[in-house]
Amino acid sequence: MGVSDVIYYTFHFQELRSIIQWKTWHAPVHERDPEKEPVSLRVCFDLMDKTSRSFSAVIQELHPELLVPIALFYLILRGLDTIEDDMTLPLDKKDPLLREFYKITEKEGWSFNGNGPDERDRELLVQFHYVTEEYRKVKPVYREIINDITHQMGDGMADYCKKAADGKAGVDTVKDYDLYCYYVAGLVGIGLTRLFVESGLANPALKERQHLQTSMGLFLQKTNIVRDIKEDWVDKRRFWPREIWSKYVDDFEDLFKPENREAALSCSSEMVLNSLDHADECLFYLAGLKEQSVFNFAAIPQAMAVATLALVFRNPELFERNIKITKGEACQIMLESTQNLQKVCEVFRRYVRRIHKKNTPKDPNFLKISIACGKVEQFIESIFPSQDPKALQRAAEAAPQAKKEEDPAEVKAREEAKWDTIMGTLFILSCIMIGLAWLAGARFDVAARELSQGKFSRPDSDTARTLVDKYDRGEL
Repeated sequence: MGVSDVIYYTFHFQELRSIIQWKTWHAPVHERDPEKEPVSLRVCFDLMDKTSRSFSAVIQELHPELLVPIALFYLILRGLDTIEDDMTLPLDKKDPLLREFYKITEKEGWSFNGNGPDERDRELLVQFHYVTEEYRKVKPVYREIINDITHQMGDGMADYCKKAADGKAGVDTVKDYDLYCYYVAGLVGIGLTRLFVESGLANPALKERQHLQTSMGLFLQKTNIVRDIKEDWVDKRRFWPREIWSKYVDDFEDLFKPENREAALSCSSEMVLNSLDHADECLFYLAGLKEQSVFNFAAIPQAMAVATLALVFRNPELFERNIKITKGEACQIMLESTQNLQKVCEVFRRYVRRIHKKNTPKDPNFLKISIACGKVEQFIESIFPSQDPKALQRAAEAAPQAKKEEDPAEVKAREEAKWDTIMGTLFILSCIMIGLAWLAGARFDVAARELSQGKFSRPDSDTARTLVDKYDRGEL
């Protein structure tokens, strides 16, 4: 931890507390035992740690039935993505690799060292023979699912690379954007769902609802695309669809100019809106996961995504640097997201409300953003009502019965206590008023004497004067 971290957590102690709680109290549902694994499998997990430590940690807590299949599924798709991202590979070499990669995964001893020296996950493909060795041991039913998804994704990536080589780089329409996200992430959601259902750890009904499966992937991918705009622009990549950004600026590069900052923020809000449309379907999907480790595996990235959307929404820093949620906030989200669906819904509600709070009427997407936030909250309220109707009905039914069964003696005692309180209060007030009158010079002895003589009516002026002259000693 650096000096800047110490200063930050001094003023954000709650986040530091979340980090300590996660490190101290988090207990994995299932724990991997490396000692019982062959060397090749241990190498696979080491490679996964190097490509994404956060994903690796969640995968390694999965149910033993799915631990290895999903770990290898991740590495295979990461290898495919590494080939697609490498701008040093010519199309004539990249195209067949992408389209045939689903066959390569079962080739004994296959590896690839043709990536550029600066490619981040180059080492994964150099040691890919360890992946193929372990992959051939996976159950055939799981391999069939993984091969099918890898085949479809490889074809989609190859088509996109060909389009880029023909000078049509970037995404033009929202439909193109959805299709791209479907190939690189929606298919992952479909593949994982098939693995979950096949293993018996998810509701089979999920398999019939493909829109929910794809929404899980699209929500994550679209959020990452919004967040990574600066990084992608530096790498000369553009994933924000022209159909959206052209409403706000003439050229994509104009989004990064300070004089266009308000237009850029409005553009980013429309991109956030496009992502947010999938949020309620993700929560619906999570309701179908039966096993805790599978639920954790699916819920954590979704909760991180909605937190990221709240961070980037109308945030000028989005166009200046790559921004992300803090480690402390991430630990807090993981603590909540590894419990149950209701807790995950609370996380979604919290960050959706942050988006709604940051929304402003000067944004052309103000109304649509408000509706999208309301849609998520309405869905959450439909499955976890803030006021339980059954509890309210039970309370209403119990009230008359309780009233009917009340003890008469208790009612009488309560009434007597009420009158005692009233009379006591009147007595105290009377004493206070008499005391104040006495201090002001009132002659109670004169009043008592007159009353004892039977004079209860108010005296006329002459009689009053006579009384004053008779009793006046300077007080009256």
